Amino acid sequence: MARARPTHGLLQSELTRQIGSHLREHRPECDVVSNPGIVPQLMSAHNCRVPDLAVTCSPLEPGQLALSGAVLIIEILSPSNEGETWTNVWAYTSIASVQEILVLHSTKLAAELLRRTSDGAWPARTTTVTTGTLRLESIDFQMPLADLCARTPLAR
Repeated sequence: MARARPTHGLLQSELTRQIGSHLREHRPECDVVSNPGIVPQLMSAHNCRVPDLAVTCSPLEPGQLALSGAVLIIEILSPSNEGETWTNVWAYTSIASVQEILVLHSTKLAAELLRRTSDGAWPARTTTVTTGTLRLESIDFQMPLADLCARTPLAR
């Protein structure tokens, strides 16, 4: 795996900080985890993915190798891993507990969001956010997209 660029790292750090603070105050039973092992249902015996972040509301067990019960998975899209990232997103849709998947761009001010519908299905297309507020319903979190990217070159 290629080394992450500084903008990627800043976005990951800021999301961890913002979501972690929100969870401690509003959803203390949940945790945000950086670079967790995630096992999709598709070919689960041979398939482990590592997203940038995930939120679980399931208790962590000693010695646990992969995160279980993820409700939100976040990938930060870089030019060097775009194809792999979208392949991972497809695999994440097979996990029953996942309610939302956020793909945050690292080269432009944009986020793409997949959210399960009320009947449990996934939409055919992502919802793109380029201005205004980024809302993550799975954890009742929101923040202006511009604030998320304020300390990165994307804000300039």
